[in-house]
Amino acid sequence: MQNIKFGTDGWRAIIAKDYTVANVERVATATADWVLLNNNGKPKIVIGHDCRFGGELFLKASAAIFASKGIDVIAAKGFVSTPMISYATKKFDAQIGVVITASHNPPSYNGFKLKAQFGGPASPAVIAQVEDLIPSNADSYLEEFDQLVQYGKIVFEDLETIYCQMIQASFDMDAIKTLKFGYDAMYGAGQNVIKRLFPESFKLHCEHNPSFNEQAPEPIHKNLLEFSQALKQDPTLQVGFANDGDADRIGMYDGNGEFVDSHHIILLLIHYLCKYKGLSGKIVVAFSVTEKIVKLCKHYGLDLEVTKIGFKYIAEKMTVEDVLVGGEESGGIAVGTFIPERDGIFIALTIMEFMAKTGKSINALIQEVYEIIGSFAYSRDDLHITETLKQSIIQNCKNGKYEAFGQYPVQSVRDTDGFKFFISDDEWVMIRPSGTEPVLRVYCEAENAQKVRTVLDKVKETIL
Repeated sequence: MQNIKFGTDGWRAIIAKDYTVANVERVATATADWVLLNNNGKPKIVIGHDCRFGGELFLKASAAIFASKGIDVIAAKGFVSTPMISYATKKFDAQIGVVITASHNPPSYNGFKLKAQFGGPASPAVIAQVEDLIPSNADSYLEEFDQLVQYGKIVFEDLETIYCQMIQASFDMDAIKTLKFGYDAMYGAGQNVIKRLFPESFKLHCEHNPSFNEQAPEPIHKNLLEFSQALKQDPTLQVGFANDGDADRIGMYDGNGEFVDSHHIILLLIHYLCKYKGLSGKIVVAFSVTEKIVKLCKHYGLDLEVTKIGFKYIAEKMTVEDVLVGGEESGGIAVGTFIPERDGIFIALTIMEFMAKTGKSINALIQEVYEIIGSFAYSRDDLHITETLKQSIIQNCKNGKYEAFGQYPVQSVRDTDGFKFFISDDEWVMIRPSGTEPVLRVYCEAENAQKVRTVLDKVKETIL
């Protein structure tokens, strides 16, 4: 029996190795049992799958278990994004939402995400409760799926249309449509929304390809070189954005095809919502986000809280406090004007609405932010190393072994989640193992891109 554990954002495993129908049925059984223990008399689950291999099969296996236990099941028609399931979970007042997805992981993976009744990630406490309920084996009701649909125990809903209607009601679509932009779906679940709402936009990798062209659908620059080049070659494109496999993360580009990282996106959102829209609220960010956010929050008189890495920690705060922006370095960002959930499309449209309303390029808007906080650069290296070496490096971090990285002495260290080594007041290096992939992440923020690259290289020389 495999011991199934949820990571930073759901349970993920390699398809046909550990991610099997039998193991999915075990997790689905635990999820159903949790709902039955925590329902308000009308147990209900919303479920959907993204573009990955086997999504429909794993949905059917899970939905059949839910329905067989007397739970009403709302299943998405076709593939959907994670934000669509989160939004539908709240809209239909379901106890929990399930997304069959491995987000940005390589195409060999699939996964199982849990969404709470409020429309965001289930809390760590709920996830732990579900984990404790996972049985050593589970009954299968897959063969009864069609019969359960026939009896009305499983009902299909067009969650994509419901989501698109929400988008149209949330933005000045006429203003956004004055921009000429590019979109890279990375073969992910956001593709149909953009095709539907912005048919005139430039689109790349907007086909259903469960192999993702053999590339992990993570919207970081090294995975988006073709998109970057396309933006550079078309001078009419003013901005571009990409989403990961389940469209809850964002990567952005300026009109010159240069990558705009999540730190800058988070700062732009705060600037837009505070200065231009007159909104206020708390800012909640993960430990790996830029230190420049301290200056911007001070400028606008906003409270700031830093959490452990994992959007579930941010979502917890958004459900009980007035949070204006919550975000992570990895491209998962939410705003208080929507549900407490990451949504790569919603965030992109917010930035593009900012551009359209002001008539300014994204670079001009970044300069406005720089006038308040100063300029900076950022990058991240993902080191694919052995587990033994990874654990050795983490132990060295715990033991205070790293006092300098090349010519850059360590001035202070924070260990909220991983290890953040400050080489000046707001320049830092961070070392942390990924919670969803077998890699060691090394992050750096410094005054310019050249220094960032130099520091990252010095870190690798020191730790490897």
